[in-house]
Amino acid sequence: MAKYIRFDWAIKSLLRNKANAVVLEGLLTTLLGEKMTIQKFLESESNQEDQFDKHNRVDILVEDSHGKLFIIEIQNNNEYAYFQRILFGTSKLVTEYVNRGEGYDNIRKIYSINILYFDLGHGKDYVYHGKTEFRGIHSGDLLELSPFQRQKFNVSEVSALYPEYYILKVDGFVRQPENWLEEWVRYLNTDEIPDNATAPGLVEAREMLRISQMSKNEQRAYWRHVDNVNLLKSNVYTERGEGRLEGRAEGLEEGRAEGRAEGRVEGRVEGIEIGRTMERQESERKIVAEKYQIALNFKRLGLPTDTIAQATGLTQEQIEEL
Repeated sequence: MAKYIRFDWAIKSLLRNKANAVVLEGLLTTLLGEKMTIQKFLESESNQEDQFDKHNRVDILVEDSHGKLFIIEIQNNNEYAYFQRILFGTSKLVTEYVNRGEGYDNIRKIYSINILYFDLGHGKDYVYHGKTEFRGIHSGDLLELSPFQRQKFNVSEVSALYPEYYILKVDGFVRQPENWLEEWVRYLNTDEIPDNATAPGLVEAREMLRISQMSKNEQRAYWRHVDNVNLLKSNVYTERGEGRLEGRAEGLEEGRAEGRAEGRVEGRVEGIEIGRTMERQESERKIVAEKYQIALNFKRLGLPTDTIAQATGLTQEQIEEL
């Protein structure tokens, strides 16, 4: 299967070209469930050319099938405070694109779409959606718009006035897609577009985002970017693995110290038995630690999780945590 340009690279270069906008429109249409048309790319932090720039953000003015205009923000970055980052991003957009002196009713709806190539929080799904609602603390009822507000703002819910957040946790999604959204998520993770993919935008991406169509200079810059991404990812996995191994080693040392103290207090015979038990436990922990290290090495080589599980005896959940 052919390899295509990584989406995080394409969105900062190729997809900002209006001629290629159909690819990005396809993603937005698939995710939001409505035909979206890009009107223009707004000035944003993504204009900075430094590939190591932490401010990796693209702002887009789009129009839906009803003629309503929205601001779409797409972020792609790896940091532990990412939940706060997306809040900052939407808050900044609210103030950036309202002219001084305009009424609050001119604030545009904002969708914050976050494509993550790293693990954020703890959850089992691969796409999460967040919006703002107000509920009574006593009755639990949902605060609704008045008839006048519904007519004025042309929306039916309070949440439609506030930013909405989409988090796509694409890292590790490799299963066979069953719908358009899963086709997109698989491409975002693997850089592959199967011949039978039919999701909006992916058909066009199959032609526009071929690595072979890039110039030599573009390819060199692109592969440097890919190497940097893989290096960062490898460093994260290494730090996690080493942290777990160091934690286990410290735990074993503390256990041995406690065993020696108990042996002196309770007597030589019992101390010897405790020591033997701890030796067996230490031996078992060493075996487990070795399995983790082997699994970590296999994971760095890109082997599938199920294959690593068969080779090491670890569960897929344990391997995914590495």
